[in-house]
Amino acid sequence: MSYKDVAKRAGSPRAFRAVGSIMKNNYNPEVPCHRVICSNGELGEYNRGINKKRALLIAEGAILE
Repeated sequence: MSYKDVAKRAGSPRAFRAVGSIMKNNYNPEVPCHRVICSNGELGEYNRGINKKRALLIAEGAILE
């Protein structure tokens, strides 16, 4: 899902930047923030670092370019 998709599902389709900020600052491991990416396919930021985000996605079976 993209940040924009999450914003739409939350009922605020223009709040994708707010979603990004919330995801970036979330440290609750029960919320899979690493699964949210940019609309253009880029991974975006992650509070534990981009390498950790990439590793988590690959471990879950995501195919990254």
